[in-house]
Amino acid sequence: MSEPTPVAEAAELQQTPLHELHLSLGARMVPFAGYAMPLQYATGIVAEHRHTRQSASLFDVSHMGQLRVRGEQAAEALESLIPVDVAGLAAGRQRYGFLLDAGGGILDDLMLAHRARSGSAGSSAEYFLVVNAARKQHDVDWLRGHLGTRCEIETLPRHALLALQGPTAAQALQSLLPVVAQMRFMDVAWARLPASVGDAEVFLSRSGYTGEDGFEISVPAEHAQALARALLGLPGVAPAGLGARDTLRLEAGLCLYGHDMDSATTPVQARLQWAIQKVRRSGGARAGGFPGADVVLGQLDDPSRVASVRVGLRGVERAPVREGAQLFDAAGVEVGRVTSGALTPSADAAIAMAYVGAAHAAVGTVLLAQVRGRRLPMHVVDMPFVAHRYARA
Repeated sequence: MSEPTPVAEAAELQQTPLHELHLSLGARMVPFAGYAMPLQYATGIVAEHRHTRQSASLFDVSHMGQLRVRGEQAAEALESLIPVDVAGLAAGRQRYGFLLDAGGGILDDLMLAHRARSGSAGSSAEYFLVVNAARKQHDVDWLRGHLGTRCEIETLPRHALLALQGPTAAQALQSLLPVVAQMRFMDVAWARLPASVGDAEVFLSRSGYTGEDGFEISVPAEHAQALARALLGLPGVAPAGLGARDTLRLEAGLCLYGHDMDSATTPVQARLQWAIQKVRRSGGARAGGFPGADVVLGQLDDPSRVASVRVGLRGVERAPVREGAQLFDAAGVEVGRVTSGALTPSADAAIAMAYVGAAHAAVGTVLLAQVRGRRLPMHVVDMPFVAHRYARA
């Protein structure tokens, strides 16, 4: 995450439905993607990070875009833009994916859920998409411009999105939403809040952006504050801001759009090809058919076409290596550049993600990061830097 500026210096910032709650909790507010967002609370970023790893933290992610795509041709239409297996995604499940341009560059990454209601009938499918805040208007225009009348695309601006993350998240949330006990990683479900919290219908997924177990809850805006206060009243739950969210996702090896990937990088360069199922690859039953398919499938079929790739780096010294730092090989030749980096609490080291030439991407390779006139040694390592703890069983 780029260095924020004080919220008072920015004009025309939007506010999430939890804005007043953040202020009452003493949050330090900063501009982010056009919104006033909490960077941290009184305990600070490091404490919030550690609390998330040890217990459960509540994040406001209502700045993200929430979309609904419906229609008999919805799966087919979405597959024409998103290179994942939409048609094979069972109701009640979710997948990670991305929108690509004609050159295979990543326009945005997203979460896509196939949601259904108990007892619903008919062939009209409904999909729920969560897209990045800074790209949501672009994504809506892109979808509508390419899908036309093949399906209905609806934005959900009157819904907040809350993320409860950490190893005790499920235990805490069960008291409000018992259905979470039956969910596993990447499951999605409808649920109804108890009357004490507004008796509102919510849509939740067992997923998140921290590498920990957790949930994201889409809730009507008018019920968001009541739900947030109820969650914060549960044992072991505390608020956390953007600062901790950024260090947590970095340790989890998760990309931040506009930093670790963008339209200049393909999914293969970003090492996100795991998100493209076999059915959409060369030889698959529904191979290609999405923007940039020739480039992306060509790179999957012939790795020699990939000049640079995303790697993880771990520093020998504890000095943080930030975004933009140049990387050199032992001969002094520049071979890459850091896209995200920090000295993080759980990794207890300077870690970073970077794009480097494919010849320098092997685990164990030593690269030198240029930091304030010094060249600091860093080793290429496997990611994540801190093991994921998703509830897969």
